[in-house]
Amino acid sequence: MLDRNAAAATPLDHAVDVLAGRSITTLTGAGISTDSGIPDYRGPDSPPRTPMTYQQFVSDPARRRHYWARNHVGWAHVHRTRPNDGHHALRQLEDHGVVVGIITQNVDTLHEAAGSRRVIDLHGRYDRVICLSCSRVIPRDHLAARLEELNPGFADEVPDAEIAPDADAVIEATAHFRVADCDFCGGVLKPDIVYFGENVPKDRVEAAFAMVDAADALLVAGSSLAVMSGLRFVRHAHRSGRPIVIVNRGATRGDDLATVKIDAGCSRTLTELAAALPDRLLTS
Repeated sequence: MLDRNAAAATPLDHAVDVLAGRSITTLTGAGISTDSGIPDYRGPDSPPRTPMTYQQFVSDPARRRHYWARNHVGWAHVHRTRPNDGHHALRQLEDHGVVVGIITQNVDTLHEAAGSRRVIDLHGRYDRVICLSCSRVIPRDHLAARLEELNPGFADEVPDAEIAPDADAVIEATAHFRVADCDFCGGVLKPDIVYFGENVPKDRVEAAFAMVDAADALLVAGSSLAVMSGLRFVRHAHRSGRPIVIVNRGATRGDDLATVKIDAGCSRTLTELAAALPDRLLTS
């Protein structure tokens, strides 16, 4: 709990003062899921990574095979992860009527697993796969069973593979991996995730802007805002005069727009906000 009688106010104190009595839309990034065991791309301790682009995936069968081999191993790891205290704190704030919705840049579905009801999965979901030819969407666990049939024991060959973001794993030898095509039309299957170089669907972006406009303040949790898909909502909130609180380890591209910046991890900070804000909502 916060010590409101402390001689020197902390950034967390300032954040509570700014958010008290206001409805909040939350924008989350990879930093909120690191305590669940999912690494991020740009955290202070993250190694350099080069994600596959959309063009590479659709144009190069060898790269596509390499991707699915890595994903076959990484998916199983992400599938076992569970929400952490940060996810639960946001669900509690939603239960109290403080958080009106969550826009997440993550694809791990942990907000939904924590019980949050109003979630926009900006970059898609790791648990779905789409056919690029017939547009059918199938569950990822259905594809997992097919890939296991085609590649029995493959995951057991790399038990200590390093897990990378977006349900990926670091594996080098994938030439013998067999890829599954669409059950319905034989087309190319792709995770229902927005790749680098691919645009977020327009209706999803519009819904996210509407969610920002539906609240009195914006809370950013665990995002460096390095890509425009997230930064644009911070800029939008700033232009409209809404206060912005950013919780993230390390600098973000939105720090100069923040009303309050808290350089800290998400789990503890969001838990403390969840403990403080409902009381302040009732008394403000």
